[in-house]
Amino acid sequence: MEKYDVTIIGSGPGGYVSAIRCAQLGLKVAIVERYSTLGGTCLNVGCIPSKAWLEASEHYYKLKHQFEKFGIDVKEANVDILKMNQRVQDVVQEIINGVDYLMKKNKVTV
Repeated sequence: MEKYDVTIIGSGPGGYVSAIRCAQLGLKVAIVERYSTLGGTCLNVGCIPSKAWLEASEHYYKLKHQFEKFGIDVKEANVDILKMNQRVQDVVQEIINGVDYLMKKNKVTV
């Protein structure tokens, strides 16, 4: 059985940052996550996806209610919820990939 100096439970923002710092300090680190991707609730289903949805809805709102005063007249604007959802998933996946990279770079065992 492998031995570690530090084992961190949960790979949310507190967990993965702690794991990186411990590894930078020369400790042998493991991080335990029950889900298939790192990042915890914040990254996977909470903060990050919510902010991506809010950004998309803000762009739509501005298109419908604010662009005209700048001389931009859009006769028809449609929402493609599937494309919006794909963008949200792409944003989340990009950050997940970044966290994975940081774990590998700092030699943290997941």
